[in-house]
Amino acid sequence: MSSDQAIHPARYRVIPRTLVFVFRGETLLLIRGAAHKSWAGKYNAIGGHIERGEDALSSARRELLEETGLRASLHLCGTLINDTGEDTGVAIYVFAADSLTGEPRPSSEGTLEWVAFERLSELPLRFDDLLQLLPHVLESYRSGRPFSARSYYDEAGRLLLSFGDE
Repeated sequence: MSSDQAIHPARYRVIPRTLVFVFRGETLLLIRGAAHKSWAGKYNAIGGHIERGEDALSSARRELLEETGLRASLHLCGTLINDTGEDTGVAIYVFAADSLTGEPRPSSEGTLEWVAFERLSELPLRFDDLLQLLPHVLESYRSGRPFSARSYYDEAGRLLLSFGDE
C-alpha cells in the first residue's frame, strides 16, 4: 500500500529528472535551448523529467532518443539533489555514455553541438553547476564509482554544489 511509504504532505518532496552526459573523446554533446524554452539560447546536457511509470534508466534512454535521435549504453554516474529553497526540490539521476548508435539530430528542444571541454566556460550554460559536475561525472564514468551530490543556492543566488565524499 502507498501508506506504507510514509508519504506525508509536510515531508520534503522532489521532482525526478535525468541528465545524460554524452562524450566523444574530449568533447561533450550539449543541447542549446530552442527559442520557446525557458532556457532559450543556453546550453545543457541532455535530459528531462522522469514520467510516471518510468524508471530513471528508461527515462534517460527516452530523453536521449527524443532530444538527439541517439541510442547508447548508459551508465549511472551518480545522483544530485537540487535544493531549490522551496518545499519541493529536484532529484537528478546523472548518466553518461560514449558508445553511440546513430548521428545526433536536433529536435524541438533545441540544436545539438559537440563542445570541447575547455570551451565550456565560454558558453552560456543553463546551470552553472555543469562545470563543477563534469569532472565528477568523468571520474565516476571511468572508475565505476557513483557520486552523491547536493546543489543549493547561496544568499547571492549562486548555485553551489557539494559532494557526499568531500
